[in-house]
Amino acid sequence: MSLRSVSDEPGSPRRRGRPPRAEARLAEARERLLREGVAMLTERGFSAVGLDEVLGAVGVPKGSFYYYFGSKAEFGLALVDAYAAYFARKLDRWFLDESLSPLARLRAFIRDARAGMARFDYRRGCLVGNLGQEISALPDPFRDRLAGVFADWEARTACCLAAAKSAGEIDPRADCAQLAAFFWIGWEGAVLRAKLERGPEPLDQFAEGFFSLIEHRP
Repeated sequence: MSLRSVSDEPGSPRRRGRPPRAEARLAEARERLLREGVAMLTERGFSAVGLDEVLGAVGVPKGSFYYYFGSKAEFGLALVDAYAAYFARKLDRWFLDESLSPLARLRAFIRDARAGMARFDYRRGCLVGNLGQEISALPDPFRDRLAGVFADWEARTACCLAAAKSAGEIDPRADCAQLAAFFWIGWEGAVLRAKLERGPEPLDQFAEGFFSLIEHRP
């Protein structure tokens, strides 16, 4: 049997576009840009990170950047999406863990997030929170995108709190959506303060206060 592929037979349609291997290299380079961009923006703001710095870190020529993204703003929105997807998976990993009670799931997420900040000496925080602090200097599409990410996190947290209410861990009259919004407003502030102080105390203080507020005591 001939080793020539069917597509090479006379009269067979030829594949158009880049070869699969080239497409894979392009996709891999785009992922490297996103990973490096996310890492830099969790430590610094969007305005403080230059394209040359990101491109140099991953070895992508500046001229090639616009093959992947139309502008720095488009790149920034792609970073928000990438971070949101990563963080949603993290929340699901903890909040859907049925081996733990609902409030234990929330505590486990907090411990994991605390350990993540400690791993980078509290220099890295939350990409969404960082961008929210400079929203007045960002293009308009960022506002809705960031608000949407927070809304998603709050919805996932509200589901976990609803499970806690069903399990009798929190007051049966609790408004889980309101508590979830309160959690993320406070947690983002604690993350910012932890970066400022380069230590875990703000995270621990907020967590202790939040659980003291919501835990049901017969």
